[in-house]
This record gives sequence, C-alpha cells and structure tokens, in this order.
Amino acid sequence: MELTVLAVPGCPNAPVPEQRLAELVAGRPGLRISRHVVDSDQDAARRGMHGSPTLLIDGSDPFPAAAAGAVLACRLYPSDGGRLEGAPSVGALRQALEQAGLPD
Repeated sequence: MELTVLAVPGCPNAPVPEQRLAELVAGRPGLRISRHVVDSDQDAARRGMHGSPTLLIDGSDPFPAAAAGAVLACRLYPSDGGRLEGAPSVGALRQALEQAGLPD
C-alpha cells in the first residue's frame, strides 16, 4: 500500500498526517509513506491534489468531499470533535486505511 502526502511548498500541516500515519502503520510491511511537493496548478490536477495537505492511498483521495477540484491552497478536515483542522485526525486516518484494506 502506498501512502502519499501532497503538499504545497512550506505547508505547515504536511508533517502532521505523515506523523499520524507513521504511528498507525508502524511495523507493517509493504507500506510506504512519501511526500510530494506540488507547486503548480497542472501538477495539482495531475496528482489529484485537493488542497494542502492531501493524502492519497494507492493514488486515491479517501477524503474526496473536502474539496471539489485540484487546488493549491490550504485544506481543512473535520476533527473528531467537530472542529476544522489542517490534517485528518488519527481516527479518520485509521478509518481510511481500514476501508482501503489495511487490517486493524
């Protein structure tokens, strides 16, 4: 399973999903977490970036309702408490990984 974080240059929220994912997948073989810096509208559209940061699991965005199209802007995610945050919560990431086929 390939986990990719797409972010604009200097995005302060990009490390957050990477850290949360690293904790969730620690010790599981066959998983790779990478980050790609996206600096053009064309690259955002080609990669499927819907704001920064965007997580792709095997090339698909598990949070598609958060943004309608490719965009080079900050992205907000609902937290477990209902507020908006700059990265998906641990619970939302866990659920996305499980839906993508990663067992608990």
